[in-house]
Amino acid sequence: MPLRDKILHAATELYAETGFRGTTTRQIAQRAGVNEVTLFRHFGSKTALLSEAIQCACERREPNLLPEAPRNVREELLQWARITWGGLWARRAVIRTALGEIEAHPELYPKDNSATACAGRELGTYLERCRAAGLVQPSLDVTAATATLMGTLFADALSRDVLPFVYRREPAQAVLAYVELFLQAISNQIATAPAGPRHDNQIATGPAAPSP
Repeated sequence: MPLRDKILHAATELYAETGFRGTTTRQIAQRAGVNEVTLFRHFGSKTALLSEAIQCACERREPNLLPEAPRNVREELLQWARITWGGLWARRAVIRTALGEIEAHPELYPKDNSATACAGRELGTYLERCRAAGLVQPSLDVTAATATLMGTLFADALSRDVLPFVYRREPAQAVLAYVELFLQAISNQIATAPAGPRHDNQIATGPAAPSP
């Protein structure tokens, strides 16, 4: 691992464990296996280091997951939801700490370009395309729908290990259930669809397929 990445990784771990005040440059240097002079040479200050560390930890690494032209809404949303949940789960320690300190250190968390923010914008744009194509309710409030699904995934990923009596299903099954409920809420009236086999661009409303 390159030296700069080692320092950023050490800083992210310590920040997640002890927050801004509890994380010292000496601790970061020790965990990264460097001296403090090297640390300051690369980043200049503790604030600059932690800011870059959190941004790197929370950045989105995968390309857009939802297609430009929606076809199979159920499968496309399910894949997106599973990957989005997985990213939130992997970043949960950093996100929790950042949320607890966001009033004292609002500059540290990348609110507009984090992976979570990017996923939300992608979902909203996709739902707008689905509405334009007649695949969901024409009156769908895209902003509210986006907040509903994003909020559900966010709450599960950040709370699952804190509230196990609430989140009893395995993650894959839970995400599947969230998406199915979401589709029931936003789906167009399937009863008005032409009779015959369901096409790819119609939302499935029958029994859920087993999670892979």
